[in-house]
Amino acid sequence: MTLAGKIALVTGASSGMGAATARMLAARGARVVTAQRRRAGYEDVEVDLMDAAAPERVIARLDRLDILINCAGMMLEGTVEETSIEEWHAQLHLNLTVPFLFIRHAMPLLRQSRGAIVNVGSIEGLGNNPRHPAYGASKAGLHGLTRAVAVDHGPDGVRCNAVAPGWIDTPLNEDFIASMPEPARFRAKIRDVHPLRRTAAPAEVAELICWLASDAASFVTGQVYTIDGGRTAQLPLP
Repeated sequence: MTLAGKIALVTGASSGMGAATARMLAARGARVVTAQRRRAGYEDVEVDLMDAAAPERVIARLDRLDILINCAGMMLEGTVEETSIEEWHAQLHLNLTVPFLFIRHAMPLLRQSRGAIVNVGSIEGLGNNPRHPAYGASKAGLHGLTRAVAVDHGPDGVRCNAVAPGWIDTPLNEDFIASMPEPARFRAKIRDVHPLRRTAAPAEVAELICWLASDAASFVTGQVYTIDGGRTAQLPLP
C-alpha cells in the first residue's frame, strides 16, 4: 500500500493517533506536513488551531495536496449543567469547525489531485460516555460533515471518510487511567468491555486511516469506520 509521491497534511501529529498516522504515511512514501502547536518531526507548521484563521494560513503554504487527515481534537468532562459556554465552544471549534475549515480551504488542491480526506471521529459520535455532551456532539457532527463532503465533492473525485476509534492507548488515555483511585482495576475494566479483551495501539488506527487515504480504497467514500475491538457490538449483561 504505497503512498509514494503523495503529499499529506496531518493535524494534531505531535502525539497519539496523529503521530502514529504521520509516521506511517512517511514510512509508506508520503511527504508529510503537520499542523499543531508543537513540532512533530516532519514539515511542521507550528500553529494554534484555536485561531480560526490558522487553517487557511496552513493551506496557503501548500501548492499541492493529496491527503488531508483531520486528527486534532480535545475532550473536556462535565454534564450540560457543568459545561461552560467557553468549554462548549472550544470543543466544537477544535473537533468540528477546524476540520470544516481545513476541508474548505484545501478543497481546490484536493480537487486538482482527486485527493482523499480522513476525519478522526469517535465511537462517541455514535453513542456517548457520561459527562461528554460537547465531545459527543462534536464527533457526531464530524461524522455528518464527512458524509456531506463525500456527497458534494464525489463528482470532483474527492473522497471523504472517517474513522470512529474506541479506547486507544494514547498519552491522554494513559494519564486518565493513572488519575483513577485504582488504576489497575480501572484498566482491567476497560479491557473487559471489549470482546477482544484489550485496548488498541495508535498504530492500529493509523493502519485504517492510511488505507482509507490510499488508492486501495479508491471506491470508498462517505463512510464512518468503527474501530473499537467490538466494544459497540457487545451488549451489556442483563
